[in-house]
Amino acid sequence: MIQNILTYTLSLSFLTIGTLHFTHTDFFMQIMPPYIPYHKFCVLFSGLAELSIGVAVAIVSLRRYAGWAILLLLLAVFPANIHMAVNNVQIAGLPEMPLWALWARLPLQFVFAYWAWYVCIRKPSTA
Repeated sequence: MIQNILTYTLSLSFLTIGTLHFTHTDFFMQIMPPYIPYHKFCVLFSGLAELSIGVAVAIVSLRRYAGWAILLLLLAVFPANIHMAVNNVQIAGLPEMPLWALWARLPLQFVFAYWAWYVCIRKPSTA
């Protein structure tokens, strides 16, 4: 029961975030580090990747691949999260985020990574 809740919540999370990349593209472009080229392409590509992952998590035969894809995606977007924290990047139109909150987001990436491993990659014990 818990496994199913965690699995489908993970799937829904990626479907939601992926959709937001298309409906709020400018928001995501604001957090792109300046040294990464083609901001809009990267935002839309990562949105497509997140939508694909969200679907794959829900499909048992693709779930393991989805887990590895999540880990790779989290690794790929981690520089943007570091950039936000180091440079105190604020998003236009949103309330200012305290600096501690920008730094607190970084360990959350590891929580998502563990969540992906737990529901998609790990082999449950047979005991």
